[in-house]
Amino acid sequence: MEALQAMTEQPVAEILAIARSLGWGASKILRSYYRGEPTPDGAARNLKIQDKKEGPVTAADLAVNEYVLNKLEAIFGENFGYLSEETYNTTREAIPHDWVWILDPLDGTRDFIDQTGEYAFHLALAYQGRPVLSVVACPELEKLYYATLGGGAFVETPDGTRQKIHVSKGDRLQDLSVVVSRTHRDDRFNALLQQLPCQKLVYVGSVGGKIAALVEQRADVYISLSGKSAAKDWDMAAPELILTEAGGRFTHEDGSPLLYNQGDVNQWGCLIASNGHCHDELCAEATRILAEIDRM
Repeated sequence: MEALQAMTEQPVAEILAIARSLGWGASKILRSYYRGEPTPDGAARNLKIQDKKEGPVTAADLAVNEYVLNKLEAIFGENFGYLSEETYNTTREAIPHDWVWILDPLDGTRDFIDQTGEYAFHLALAYQGRPVLSVVACPELEKLYYATLGGGAFVETPDGTRQKIHVSKGDRLQDLSVVVSRTHRDDRFNALLQQLPCQKLVYVGSVGGKIAALVEQRADVYISLSGKSAAKDWDMAAPELILTEAGGRFTHEDGSPLLYNQGDVNQWGCLIASNGHCHDELCAEATRILAEIDRM
């Protein structure tokens, strides 16, 4: 983290405080749209849902996107890159900066629209493709999770109370629980779930909400398996650091690390997040099962 401080000429604690403040500010905006609260001038809020190829986009997504990027660019300027779900360049060229802010203004837009409450806000700062500082806010839980590389992971509540967080201690594969979405699972993924040794499922929407379940010890494993589409950089960067700093692991099924800002924002393949105690065994099992499925 010394490189981060040297680059920005700001203490890491100050940068983290900025990111946490943006997380709470984003939560306030999202909650106002979620509840249909009137705008400051008394006008009704309209979600203005747009159905796009990668999923729906709402006025809440765009409002948070504008709020966060305007704040970050005003503070950090052109020395940093900015990669956001709502504004990314589709040319598939990496942003030419070592330091890149990666933003998902509304993770779980479908959950937001469907009023499940299981949506989140993600903000990560990556250095040369790896996250070094991140925030995940779950507005309906009124919780904000944050981490810095080597500094541990914490959860914060609106009254300012902070607590260090840790993953569960489960170390028998068959006893672990897997957090999954209620929908968005294709046949290949369902076949994988059915054959894994860990059969207990916990249902949570949004990636941020799923990783929150792991660090709060409500679940032990999360798996992302690409099909026609894949998870994106902004889905994974912030939650990954929260999990790993809480003692877990988050890798490709072959154990290799996730890399961000590589040009293609898609995170293809099988990604596995866990409490870390059976991670290698879990990766090996997933690899074996997928190979059998693909031979059928």
